[in-house]
Amino acid sequence: MPATTSNLPFEPRTGAGRAGLAALRAEPSRALVALDYDGTLAPVVGRPQDAVPAPGAVDALRALAVRVGRLALVTGRPADVVVELGGLHDVPGLVVLGQYGVQRWQAGALTSVPAVPGLDALRAELPGVIAGEGARLEDKGLSLVVHTRGTADPVAAQGRLTGPLRVLAGAAGLELHLGRMVLELRPPGHDKRTALLSLCDPLPGAVLFAGDDVGDLPAYDAVEQLRGRGVPGVTVVSDSDEGPAALRERADVVADGPAGIVAVLQALL
Repeated sequence: MPATTSNLPFEPRTGAGRAGLAALRAEPSRALVALDYDGTLAPVVGRPQDAVPAPGAVDALRALAVRVGRLALVTGRPADVVVELGGLHDVPGLVVLGQYGVQRWQAGALTSVPAVPGLDALRAELPGVIAGEGARLEDKGLSLVVHTRGTADPVAAQGRLTGPLRVLAGAAGLELHLGRMVLELRPPGHDKRTALLSLCDPLPGAVLFAGDDVGDLPAYDAVEQLRGRGVPGVTVVSDSDEGPAALRERADVVADGPAGIVAVLQALL
């Protein structure tokens, strides 16, 4: 008999979500479980280097890793940075797709696509462009991120910088993507839809994806695409006051921040 979700402390809000969760629980060895890092497994903090997983998150990942077919993190961070920050080296079989799929970490090995040729010139120019706003530059190696969190008016600063940075990104051969008080200039053709789908060969028996920001919407699109191919799926949002309404509205399961995500993972176990 197919597994049900009735004995879990949460219930997906949609029929498609309930079907996805039931399929995952019925045959976990064929399932793909993928999660974002910042804001999903780890709370959002002022300094990126201080973002560590919520209590219980790593233990839950280790336990899931030996039960599900594939376990992955899909993040905008450099993949090796996430592994180091999270202490994830010993999570069995874990795959970390970093910088929206630009990098892949697996079994201690890191591979990356080549850097965009215009990146070095942009790296030198960008600090002068953002200095007047008091924004902070994060260099991910293959992409650049401007953080307006911590400025006098983060939302207004992001709005003022969007136009100029879009022009600079295009001239350098990069794309500009917006998030929660961040503007990311990254290589074209990489987002969480393509990253998540790259983990789906062969097709899993079910898929679960959890995220917290607008950059995770493409992964929700991938779940929808997989459903169209007959793969049951469930989407989870790590919700917060800063979280985008579009993600919350589309999610099958709404969790209360990273602590809520840990509770979801523990419930699956």
